[in-house]
Amino acid sequence: MKFLDQVKIYIKGGDGGSGSPSFRREKFIEFGGPDGGDGGKGGSVILVSERNLNTLIDYRYQQHFKAKRGEDGKGKNQTGKGGNDLYLKVPVGTQVFEEDNKTLIYDFKKENDQYVAAIGGKGGFGNTKFKSSVNRAPRKFTKGKSGEEFWIYLQLKTIADIGIIGLPNAGKSSLLAFITSAKPKIANYKFTTLNPNLGVASYDDKEVTLADIPGLIENAHNGVGLGIKFLKHIERCKTLLHLIDASEANLEKSYKQVRRELGKYSKKLLDKEEVIVFNKIDLLKDEEIDKKKKIFTTKIKKEILMLSTLDKKLVSKFKSKIIKYVS
Repeated sequence: MKFLDQVKIYIKGGDGGSGSPSFRREKFIEFGGPDGGDGGKGGSVILVSERNLNTLIDYRYQQHFKAKRGEDGKGKNQTGKGGNDLYLKVPVGTQVFEEDNKTLIYDFKKENDQYVAAIGGKGGFGNTKFKSSVNRAPRKFTKGKSGEEFWIYLQLKTIADIGIIGLPNAGKSSLLAFITSAKPKIANYKFTTLNPNLGVASYDDKEVTLADIPGLIENAHNGVGLGIKFLKHIERCKTLLHLIDASEANLEKSYKQVRRELGKYSKKLLDKEEVIVFNKIDLLKDEEIDKKKKIFTTKIKKEILMLSTLDKKLVSKFKSKIIKYVS
């Protein structure tokens, strides 16, 4: 399935049905009078959030959506049937913007949330509504109102408990694959991850949702690499898991490079709780690891977690640690 995180769509509520100008005509009844029913209400376009969706690809090739029109009123004071509402499913984390793509209308933060995006038009009145003591046989009736219609933007921002960040090839996809049931693409070259991947890790009857964000390189906030396209997904994560390849020569430089790109995109990202992880420690000797950790912590005063996805015991210990950050 391809990933798509922004679409522009046209939505229109159904028009209301017209009222009926009918008159009652029955044998042996001299004064039949008006008996035209009202038109039915047009259907509305309703957006519904769905947990099992993680992309807006369904709206890539179909951009126009119209709810059903209400039926016209009928004789014998029969009101027309209302038009069916049109339900459009969107992933949790979708934001709805006006046509300017700046004004936020609605934000889907939980599952099965609903938002009426375009209201259907009201049905018109039949001639029965215009009967009075002065006018006993009105021929007047009204047409149904038009349904609301808009162009809107849908933007998806991934919602996860923990967002896994780091330079390309830091091992983010491998980590997600080892501690969750997700199956991201894994390969030994940069930018293997082209889309955010979600996975759920379970430990001791608790669950945590993780998002693997494509690697951030220098000037990602200006559009270099893939960063600018996916930095917005980090905004919705509660905690950031900063993965660093322990085999790199300068760990402090790698750490600060990613932090710098986060800050240039949004200062708020720097205020999020952060978990620093030295990954791929199986590539180094214990003495090298201790030396690198000592150098790093003298300048970066934060807790460091050690990880090797080849060590099952270490992975289990790691899962127990990260669960505490979201419980």
